[in-house]
Amino acid sequence: MNTNHAPLGPKADKETVRRHNLSLVLRAVRDEGEATRAGVAARVGLTRAAVSSLVEQLLDSGFLSESGKTFSGQAGRPGTVLKVTRSGPAGIGIEINIDYVSVCVVDLAGTDRVRLTEHLDNRGAPPDRVLARAATIAARTLESAAEQGLRPVGAQLALPGLVSDGTVRQAPNLGWNRVPAEDLFARALARLRPAAPALPVSSDNEANLAALAELWFGGLGPIRTFLYLTGEIGVGGALVLDGELLRGAHGFAGEIGHVVADASGPRCRCGSRGCLEQYAGQSALLRTAGIDEDAGAPGLAELERRVRAGEARAVAAVERAGTMLGRVVSGAVNLVDPEAVVLGGIYRELMPWLSPSADRELTSRTVSGLWPPAGGRLRASSSAGDAARGAAGLVVREVLADPVAYGSRVSG
Repeated sequence: MNTNHAPLGPKADKETVRRHNLSLVLRAVRDEGEATRAGVAARVGLTRAAVSSLVEQLLDSGFLSESGKTFSGQAGRPGTVLKVTRSGPAGIGIEINIDYVSVCVVDLAGTDRVRLTEHLDNRGAPPDRVLARAATIAARTLESAAEQGLRPVGAQLALPGLVSDGTVRQAPNLGWNRVPAEDLFARALARLRPAAPALPVSSDNEANLAALAELWFGGLGPIRTFLYLTGEIGVGGALVLDGELLRGAHGFAGEIGHVVADASGPRCRCGSRGCLEQYAGQSALLRTAGIDEDAGAPGLAELERRVRAGEARAVAAVERAGTMLGRVVSGAVNLVDPEAVVLGGIYRELMPWLSPSADRELTSRTVSGLWPPAGGRLRASSSAGDAARGAAGLVVREVLADPVAYGSRVSG
């Protein structure tokens, strides 16, 4: 007899089943935008009596609100309209990047309700100072959220580099190694809000969270398998397969910026040579275009102005970056066959000049022959696909998955 099976775990008891059904009902209302008890019952396959009981608990706990009447045209009493609450539980996401910090609060419906972004030079700054700056911006964001009746129940950090177990293992562009980011941020935030309950803090790679934002809030439609690249100082990547983020054996999947595009190329901060970000990262783009590579947002605005004006050096810099992107991405396309490749971050505004050369490389190197020039598989990210929103959205999805676990934080 084969005994090489993973443990199945305990069977579901009544409380476990009810918690699962509370999540079903809450997510059904969220997905519909507004619904009646009868409509929810039809969608989730529970009796109207069971749904009514679950709805009452969600109303009492502050996850749902009801108003008005809806008439179906059929016999029977009209039903009240259920919606996820516009106040109460929410998520807060904090993206820390090389030259900015962006913080946003997302409500249960997935709406970006509050956002603060500050452009800061975080290069070379001690990690505790950078995280304290981010905590200060987050504290101001939480104050604005409270004015709208929103109560974030968790904070998610979006961080560059290799992130696992609350620690940034390596972030070459920040100069961070083994930084306990979650702990440092949580302590800084607690000092700024001594009278408030401690906010649980978690963390993930910023490209992962930007890809999730694109999946949940962007304009991908039916696409569920895609490769996401975000251009910042470095080049981040994430792979979504059938709606699920691929993390890899150690949580470090997606580091496409450190795939070698040219083994004899320039030295990268990671220690290797010719990494993709040495050709397609923000610093490389600005430097090749003749703009100060440390100019940050003003430098990017100047690059865009120059390519729009047709300045030869700037156009050539962007086209070269597109060529290197297409060369490296073609390997990933051949390996996993995504429905689309989505370019975010600085690439979104540069797509008209970046995509032709990237498309040419992909067309010539994709062995399936299913990458026709300008065929629409290479696309810009939506404006909603940013890491801070993905981070906040991840907190919200955790609430939707188990509202009981968050009930006391919502009501408290």
